[in-house]
Amino acid sequence: MHPTDKSAAIKGSMKHSNTLRGESMSEKIEMMKAFAQIGFSRLDRATKDLTEEQLDWKSCPEANTIRWNLTHLASEMFVFVPKIIKGDKEYKPDGWPDDYVGNESYSLEKIMGDIEKGKTKFMKKLDNLTEKVLAEEMDWFYGKRPKQAYLMLAISEILHHEGQIAAILGVEKRMQGT
Repeated sequence: MHPTDKSAAIKGSMKHSNTLRGESMSEKIEMMKAFAQIGFSRLDRATKDLTEEQLDWKSCPEANTIRWNLTHLASEMFVFVPKIIKGDKEYKPDGWPDDYVGNESYSLEKIMGDIEKGKTKFMKKLDNLTEKVLAEEMDWFYGKRPKQAYLMLAISEILHHEGQIAAILGVEKRMQGT
């Protein structure tokens, strides 16, 4: 398939609705959603056979675990993205635990449930975005940038951490000789 055909296929497969204004969603927001969905699909494939025992495996003491990666991703969806959209760097949802990332008391079932809820919440937030919100500036760790830049960073985190999870699982498999 030619690259322009892929782009057209992605655009054609997306729903055209903006629940805030009843207008067509911008092409920019549609592409952000498509990129996020690619990341979520890859994450689903990487974690589909994950076991409780694999959550805390690491190849060396300094490495991050799958648990850390997944809880970090859930935190991105529940905390980081709303911070960007609200333009409030200090925002934290009521009841969100300070020790969520890497928390060893959370089961695989709880973590994956949080990931699923986070995906739904994340995609709904993208559905409700407007061009005006995307263009608003936010002065944060990369300096003054439009919120769109920070949201794209958040979306890229999905792919980044899916890649880390896939790498951890691959190293584990090789080291165990399976």
